[in-house]
Amino acid sequence: MRRRTFFQTTALQTTAAASMAAGVSQAATAVGDVPKRVFGKTGEKLTIVGQASGRFPMIGWDEAVAVTRRAYELGINYFDCARLYWNGRSEEVYAAALGDVRKKVFVTTKCHIYDKASAEKSLEASLKALKTDYIDLWQVHQVGEMKEVEQIFGPNGSLEVFVKARKEGKCRFIGFTGHRDPEVHLALLKGFADWDTILMPLNPADPAYLSFEKMVLPKAVERGMGIQAMKTTANSRLLHSITLRDCLSYVLSLPVHAITLGATTIGQIEDDVRIARSFKQLDETQLAAIRTRAARFKGPDLENWKRNTERAEAHIYRDGVPA
Repeated sequence: MRRRTFFQTTALQTTAAASMAAGVSQAATAVGDVPKRVFGKTGEKLTIVGQASGRFPMIGWDEAVAVTRRAYELGINYFDCARLYWNGRSEEVYAAALGDVRKKVFVTTKCHIYDKASAEKSLEASLKALKTDYIDLWQVHQVGEMKEVEQIFGPNGSLEVFVKARKEGKCRFIGFTGHRDPEVHLALLKGFADWDTILMPLNPADPAYLSFEKMVLPKAVERGMGIQAMKTTANSRLLHSITLRDCLSYVLSLPVHAITLGATTIGQIEDDVRIARSFKQLDETQLAAIRTRAARFKGPDLENWKRNTERAEAHIYRDGVPA
């Protein structure tokens, strides 16, 4: 199965016109509520699916603005970003598409540089690009090595900047992300008790290889953290054998609060919203059946963002592109 591809005209048109140009009926997915969950100890209520912006360079400015605005109009209130994405232009897309509804949405961004001075500059650049005086969630981004953990917690590390930003109101919550090694996530959890949130890769094949679901998810639940999932289709690599609905339903049936999805067309975001609205919790028998199907493809060839434990030379995936 492949994600639907649509072509639309400029985002300066109305959303309705953009959808018609994309070959999508406005009746296909009506505007309305998307299910929400309380985002852990933050107390915020986030839609169970959110729009991520890491793939915006694939489609360009006008289309990115149109997809973002359509996500909001369909009821999504959770928008994932990072300073790294498109060299900051993804943040600018959010400012353009969501500026007039800033108080109604939950915007995240991230910093992928771990020293104090760079983190301070990254925060100010993000605030400027997003055209806001606060970020809902600011995250230490794509931590994949123990040496990076040491730097973050070190005397000139970025953690100090994150804690200060939360205290001063420049961000409301702080968290971390990563997809390479669950042991690194555990080290981040051990080193600091006051994280608000976590973002990790979760999909039906994850339990069979270097599993975040088995190793990290229970710890995050114990801490009452806001839990976000990414790479829920293994960057679409599972869709040849497992449907998008089954991939999303599998992850949403875990104790997570929201999934980041990198839609690049109006059709894709409408698919995501339809699935979210019709989601029904899977029981353990159903989860096990999906897990078994996915386990046939387990390993670093499928999940090439993870540490490769099957050969000496590790395959490092560090391009910052989300699921």
